[in-house]
Amino acid sequence: MENKITRRYFIAAAAGSIVSIGLPGTYCKLSAQENAQVSKELRPDGHLRIPPGQHAVKALSDMGGTPGPGQIPAWKLKIYGEVKKPVTLSFDDLSQFERTAITCDVHCVTGWTLLDSRWGGILLTTLMEFVGVKDSAGFVVFSAPAGYSSNIPMKEARKDNVILADSFSGSPLPLVHGAPFRGLVPDRYFFKSVKWVESIQFSTVDEPGYYESHGYSNTADPWTEDRYNSTD
Repeated sequence: MENKITRRYFIAAAAGSIVSIGLPGTYCKLSAQENAQVSKELRPDGHLRIPPGQHAVKALSDMGGTPGPGQIPAWKLKIYGEVKKPVTLSFDDLSQFERTAITCDVHCVTGWTLLDSRWGGILLTTLMEFVGVKDSAGFVVFSAPAGYSSNIPMKEARKDNVILADSFSGSPLPLVHGAPFRGLVPDRYFFKSVKWVESIQFSTVDEPGYYESHGYSNTADPWTEDRYNSTD
């Protein structure tokens, strides 16, 4: 018998814990006419632009969580694991890397999709090249304060829309949205886009993160509506 952990159960169980994924009621939805229009649009890969079970919203709200250091000088990023050159980088160090800007839709597992969000930062592949990721690496684990983490396979990490972001909507990334840097993985549910990133580990084995270990899908594919783990 299939047993899925519901969103309502998980949020209730997680109350007062280190993270919160936010409720869709806190967002301003598109009008019915706007939703009808965008629901017909397709991505270049043929997928519907808005995945199944999602509704479009106009703004990104605070999704909760435990912020990192409030001051940039106190922040460091550790990159380690299956790499030739493990490093610890400061904010100033990262400012020397080539930057990129992307416009993408992001999809929360709670059911909202933010269209045409604008982000700036550093391609993850740029950092991968800098540290010399080994062929043995199969997965990437992003970690943040208070024990939060999330993971993606290398195939996802190599996409040209996966970045370490420090700007949003043309302005420096606000603390509430993950400053000084957050991960951005647009083709997976948004809990894979870790805020306040403190370390990036390249691993030979898959290491499910916080939500993945509490009932949410490890693959988190919005277009197959892969929200929750299930057991027989």
